[in-house]
Amino acid sequence: MDIRQAIHFEQAETLDTEGLRRHFLIEDLFVAGEMRAAYSHYDRLVLLGIRPEGTPLAFSAALAKSAGVADFLERRELAVVNLGGGAARISVDALDHVIAPFEALYIGKGAKGVAFAAVDEASPPKLYGVSAPAHASHPTRKITQDEASPQALGTSEAANKRTIYKYVHDGLLPTCQLMLGITRFEPGSVWNTMPAHLHDRRMEAYLYFDMPEDRMVVHLMGRPEATRHLIVRNEQVVISPPWSIHSGSGTGSYAFVWAMAGDNQSFADMDFVPMGTLR
Repeated sequence: MDIRQAIHFEQAETLDTEGLRRHFLIEDLFVAGEMRAAYSHYDRLVLLGIRPEGTPLAFSAALAKSAGVADFLERRELAVVNLGGGAARISVDALDHVIAPFEALYIGKGAKGVAFAAVDEASPPKLYGVSAPAHASHPTRKITQDEASPQALGTSEAANKRTIYKYVHDGLLPTCQLMLGITRFEPGSVWNTMPAHLHDRRMEAYLYFDMPEDRMVVHLMGRPEATRHLIVRNEQVVISPPWSIHSGSGTGSYAFVWAMAGDNQSFADMDFVPMGTLR
């Protein structure tokens, strides 16, 4: 368990490159045959990298202890998306759910017996999980890519032609606070979320993926009038505080998983920042 404390923007603005990366970038969430976790004190979001190979993976006692409960999902909900490889078999309350690449599974508060395995051990899946505190239990549900409301946005001229897939949101299924989706860029497009925006009601986490080894994204963060940046590689996660913009540009096309938790579940609740404000 990698624990990341919440810090004020005044402290963040005194940090050097290594300090920013230590607080806001998760570099090693995915390891073959392991389940790894990062716990952010921003809205108490837990991020999970799950790579089952051979033996199924389940939540450990240490993970449950980090949430102060006997079972990790006793007071939490969870969304899991398959980022590729092969199909995954996710067991929940003695029922198996087969989740193909770029499908997702929502698991409600109080679920037990949760375990993650590969359908075909020769093609292990790469699973990314996001968990938030929950006050009510909602049904476990699988979400396909076609159900994720694909929405084409942007233009080639602005280098931001992309498709947004909303897997977990209140227009599709009930959750307590979790929202999760994938944004995928067309070849030649590299800019995401510009003009930039804030939403002080929610924090957000960005997992960048589908990038070759030599590709990177320059992720912009910080207050609009005092921006900072992180160099982000494939399958690394940025923790974005509520006071921070979250924008970026890559050296080529890429994809990212966005996940949010906080006061509301309105995808459109954004405070856009005028371009002239950025510094």
